[in-house]
Amino acid sequence: MPKKKSEGFQSAAGLIRYFESEDEKAIKINPWFVIGMAIALVVLVELLRSLFPT
Repeated sequence: MPKKKSEGFQSAAGLIRYFESEDEKAIKINPWFVIGMAIALVVLVELLRSLFPT
């Protein structure tokens, strides 16, 4: 006997509802801060590679 097709949609809807809810205690980081830190890390690594070649 084949499984019901509706089970997948209902469980996916529950996951979407779970992940859409925001936690009031969660740390909120500005996306531009993350991009800036990534660029700074790349610059730092490249600077260290040029100062200390292997």
